Amino acid sequence: MAAGEISKLPPSLPPYPQMILSAIESLNEQNGSNKTSISKYIESKYGQLPGGHTTLLSHHLNRMKESGELVFWKNNYMKRDPNAPPRRGRGRPPKVKDPLSPDGMTLSPTRPRGRPPKDPNAPPIPIRPKVTTGSGKPRGRPRKMARPSGGMMSGETTTTSTMAGTAWGRGRPHKVKVPFTEMSVEQ
Repeated sequence: MAAGEISKLPPSLPPYPQMILSAIESLNEQNGSNKTSISKYIESKYGQLPGGHTTLLSHHLNRMKESGELVFWKNNYMKRDPNAPPRRGRGRPPKVKDPLSPDGMTLSPTRPRGRPPKDPNAPPIPIRPKVTTGSGKPRGRPRKMARPSGGMMSGETTTTSTMAGTAWGRGRPHKVKVPFTEMSVEQ
């Protein structure tokens, strides 16, 4: 709905905020009036209303609620009481901000975010020796040992770089075929 359509009312009708406030005052319900009761009162009093009456009413009710002219509570609209304290909403209330101290200076500068930088003039922190676990074994999985070359007799182990060329393949080893020799059975 365009802004021009909202302001197009028949010349005999007062503006919507005025009609809404008069409806709430004349209905005079204790907990306020809901949208349907306000709409029925306006229709009965003013008779000829524009085609988009319900959308116009909703628009003006929302605008008056946001500006603070009306209070919306438990699905009812009521006039704001100037002596009543403001209603507290759901959730944690916001922190109270102290704008300035009496002498006009701020109380303390706000801390920047993140970790503070190290002081270059600070003495170095002494390095503590590592504490052993007491079991004598190093932590974690043991390292892989290189496979010996030359069979079981050799006491030397090869490095992993020489093992890379003669590494065993993956999976099950091939079956060794025995060479077949022919023998004669003549006697």
